[in-house]
Amino acid sequence: MSDQQGKLAIIMRGLPGSGKSYWVNTYLKGLGLEQANHIKQYGYFSTDSFFVKEGHYKFNPKLLSQYHQANLTAFINAMANNEPTVICDNTNVAKWEFMAYEAAAKSLGYQVRVLLIGSPKDPHHQQLCAQRNNHKVPLNHIKTMARLFELDD
Repeated sequence: MSDQQGKLAIIMRGLPGSGKSYWVNTYLKGLGLEQANHIKQYGYFSTDSFFVKEGHYKFNPKLLSQYHQANLTAFINAMANNEPTVICDNTNVAKWEFMAYEAAAKSLGYQVRVLLIGSPKDPHHQQLCAQRNNHKVPLNHIKTMARLFELDD
């Protein structure tokens, strides 16, 4: 998607290990180094990034709500600063989890693309996600997330 087509907000959805970050990295590579680096620095938002301390991911469920709010605030600030492309790379299991991102993007004149990666309800996909997610989320937790995953009707 080029800048001539206006401002773009991409909202990723999928189970841990589904390939959301892989999709984003592939998308960014296709834009060229300069634009990809700019988006990574100013337009790429993931709540997971708040859990990285000294290069190591340390999840703390007590901080999840606070970090989700900080991620949303950063995403909105980037759009307020007219970043041409912004990306929210979260699991977004329930629609309410990304509704604020979508509403803010639309109100600020962004075209919104909500991208579901993988098939959350598929047991084979769940197994793959458990094997390849970077944060060691166990299969039983992935199955719970999959059961709660809201799909478009």
